[in-house]
Amino acid sequence: MLEQGLRELGQAGRTLAQSLRLMVGLPDYGSYVAHLQRVHPEREPMSYEDFFRERQAARYGGKLGRCC
Repeated sequence: MLEQGLRELGQAGRTLAQSLRLMVGLPDYGSYVAHLQRVHPEREPMSYEDFFRERQAARYGGKLGRCC
């Protein structure tokens, strides 16, 4: 019973952390890799750095480094 409670608490913590990252615009690389493995096993996942750059470009329209 205690082990189940600790597992549930751990899962709640991971869910909260993921939600907070999404709220501030940080992409979830782990979810991306899991999705590719599950749905597109033939594809090689991008590196974390490439994934992060691609998500930034998608969010900001490729206008990195510009204020206007």
